[in-house]
Amino acid sequence: MRPEAPPPRAPAAWRFRTRGAALDAGCLAAGVALPLAFAPFGLFPVAFVSIAALFLAWRACRTPRRAFLRGWLFGLGAFGAGASWVRESFAFSNVPEALSPVLTAGFVGCLACYPAAVGWIAARVSPVGDAPRLLAVYPAAWMLGEWLRGWAFTGFTWLQLGYSQIDAPAAGWLPVIGVYGAGALVAFAAGGLAWALLRRDRRAFVLLGGAAALWGAGAALARIEWTRPAGPPLEVAIVQGNVAQDLKWRPEMRERTLDRYAALTREHFDADLVVWPESAMPGFLDTLEAFTRRITAEAVERDGSVLTGVMTRKGPGGPYLNSVVMLGPEPGAYHKRRLVPFGEYVPIAPLIRPVMEAIGVRMADFGRGAREQAALHVGPYAIGVSICYEIAFGDEVRRALPNAALLVTVSNDAWFGDSLGPHQHLEMARVRAAESGRWLVRSTNTGLSAVVSPKGAVVARLPQFEIAARTSEVVPMRGATPSVRSGDAPVVVAFVAWLVAGAALMRRIS
Repeated sequence: MRPEAPPPRAPAAWRFRTRGAALDAGCLAAGVALPLAFAPFGLFPVAFVSIAALFLAWRACRTPRRAFLRGWLFGLGAFGAGASWVRESFAFSNVPEALSPVLTAGFVGCLACYPAAVGWIAARVSPVGDAPRLLAVYPAAWMLGEWLRGWAFTGFTWLQLGYSQIDAPAAGWLPVIGVYGAGALVAFAAGGLAWALLRRDRRAFVLLGGAAALWGAGAALARIEWTRPAGPPLEVAIVQGNVAQDLKWRPEMRERTLDRYAALTREHFDADLVVWPESAMPGFLDTLEAFTRRITAEAVERDGSVLTGVMTRKGPGGPYLNSVVMLGPEPGAYHKRRLVPFGEYVPIAPLIRPVMEAIGVRMADFGRGAREQAALHVGPYAIGVSICYEIAFGDEVRRALPNAALLVTVSNDAWFGDSLGPHQHLEMARVRAAESGRWLVRSTNTGLSAVVSPKGAVVARLPQFEIAARTSEVVPMRGATPSVRSGDAPVVVAFVAWLVAGAALMRRIS
């Protein structure tokens, strides 16, 4: 009896296409998983695995075009799962309901172009050589892509790798090399993991051991006190009014909102500083003079200060500003400098504004605060103030340092509802505290309001979506961390050198 013939093998081209499609789907899945490394999940090891999967998929690409596609699919998954909370804001922005998912998809698709471009560039400069590609070119190109995303069109820094490490041993590196440096450690470790999975030999284990040593060094660095107390502790109160965004600007809610903040403040007027959220007072400052005079008089009588968000105007007919004002014995104001694209200003306005107005979307148009502004003070101490979006940018916070003894950030995260956005926003604020070695006080309308230590730990927090207030003790600090002294420039230069060295090595190999 003749043995049965083996089944025919699928054509090589078909097997290649099937494997390619599986890798494409894997990139999308790896991107979807990436947000698990960030708040509120905090599964920081996911960042290594997710990026390592992308690097391996890029390695298997035969053309830069395919690398672009896989990078875009990864970005589509990452930003679709981790940043599509922007859709919540459209409900309060006069955006037609049917248009909301379209705008969200466009936003996510545009962000996905950053990892797509990284994949294309990396494929162009890395034809051969697993070690140079995985350990140099891919990690460096990824970090340059993150830096560009944090700068272009005002910047969008959400889901940058360094933020995922605030609760990991690598957090000890934040005051030394900042969030981009910490992100580079993740990217390098991901490349090492990918290389180890390919090699599976002693050199791979040595490399992984080296990456583990960097994390151990981070734990050791976390014990160093980069800054020191500048004086005795201060009592600071955070006030959370919890006014729903769809009610906030209604005329009938104005007095009720002001009375709520005044009542909460009187319960904590023994504090040196009481902090209200962004635009806590629903109106322009020049229309609230009677109320502000009353609060100022009470603050002076109690020898305290109230810092509140409010809208201000540059004279009659001038642009309006997103501001905070200090009410008390040392009055002052700070006006927001870094505006939210589309939320507070329109990029490429001559092209975009007519389109948005044609479809019935009204666009805000705030003025920018001056680049240099006088510092606000609590007693003898300068404070570094940031409004909402600004806390997501280390260069904005460093403007006030090392003079500022305390960081204060105010926000209105009611725009983003019960989504991932407020949790990610607080995580960024925690990183700013760790980078600068300063206590940070954060007051928001609906949460998450918190007090953060110079190590980035949350030491006090108000429950989300509740009317609440709390007084905590913070210590004014002085001195500057290495990250504050150097800024991002040395790290970005290192990324460029890393990329060039890897590309040069591969040319020698080829």
